[in-house]
Amino acid sequence: MGTSIQFLSDSICLVASRHSWIEGQAVQQLHSTAKLSGMQKIAGMPDLHPGKGYPIGAACLSQGILYPALVGSDIGCGMSFWQTDLSARKAKPEKWQRQLSQVEQPLQQHWQALVIDEKQRLNIHCDEFDHALGTIGGGNHFAEFQQVDEIYDDVRAAQLGLNPQTLQLLVHSGSRGYGQRILQHHVQRFGHHGLADDSNEQQAYLQCHDEALRWAQLNRQLIAQRFLHALGTHGEPLLDVHHNLVSASPQPDVSLLDGQPSAWLHRKGATPADQGPVVIPGSRGDYSWLVEPITDTDNVRHALWSLAHGAGRKWKRTDCKGRLSHKYSQTDLRRTRLGSVVICNDKELLYEEAPQAYKDSRRVIDDLLEAGLVRLIARLKPVLTFKTQGGRC
Repeated sequence: MGTSIQFLSDSICLVASRHSWIEGQAVQQLHSTAKLSGMQKIAGMPDLHPGKGYPIGAACLSQGILYPALVGSDIGCGMSFWQTDLSARKAKPEKWQRQLSQVEQPLQQHWQALVIDEKQRLNIHCDEFDHALGTIGGGNHFAEFQQVDEIYDDVRAAQLGLNPQTLQLLVHSGSRGYGQRILQHHVQRFGHHGLADDSNEQQAYLQCHDEALRWAQLNRQLIAQRFLHALGTHGEPLLDVHHNLVSASPQPDVSLLDGQPSAWLHRKGATPADQGPVVIPGSRGDYSWLVEPITDTDNVRHALWSLAHGAGRKWKRTDCKGRLSHKYSQTDLRRTRLGSVVICNDKELLYEEAPQAYKDSRRVIDDLLEAGLVRLIARLKPVLTFKTQGGRC
């Protein structure tokens, strides 16, 4: 058993060493979530932190009932990782801000044929939120150009198409207003109650949920393509993984479910460990990590086939400006300790999303390594992080 696996109760597992700081409120939310009807097992990740009633950085396994509130409003939020043609050696992030001036606006007319084709390919019928397709949104969402800082597994990196001579692009976004509307509709009708198996209400939610997943995937694709287009270059997607979703349990296990064969696995800020390599990002001033999940151990079942989705917040948003404004000017926060450039002209968000507000990504990765859940493929260093040109979005 890895030293980073703690059992807080018969039904709650925490993937975090005793060296890791986990906020007490987040642990309390694990325990309160475990009391929900039909809840069987819960796994907290090393980036665990409190959410609005439910923990972020957790996977929850229920039987006979699923809970839309555990997925949250940003259904399909996740990471898309692209290999670009931009030379790492010739990167000029300071000069790119002007070229990226239009990437928050609705897609221009010349994108519409691609949007129509891709929506048809992905079986997306919702048109109400087309204006938001290709846009990052606010909060912790971002697009970040990165460069390979270190490769740990040359063979696997080459198999994935990772090129250390050129930049990579990591996109973090989700279903924007579409997912929010789905959750609001559920809460208006049912509050935070779950939806029973075989009910019409559950089937209706799942249909909307699954389309929101496809919408979020398309959104990240269009974000990446318009960023590359703005800089006059091209790229190819290496992976795209959701970390806010509910799905049928990937590997029903009698030791987890008391012999019952079916269950719902909710992930809120938890990256699937059963879909191949994933990127676990740090804050904008920290490293990101390309990792290979290990899927053939008891620990991956205890962790509910899930991994951390990032570094995890350390401070509440409302505390950040007060903690930092007397130490750092806005100009200071637009350049990180790693030398990367930050585009963020919303002064509140600049402080709310400061690297200091997040946990150390290396500690999160070490917890996953000690638990035997991942192997390292590469470490990635930020070059330019785009948050917003100004104003809330």
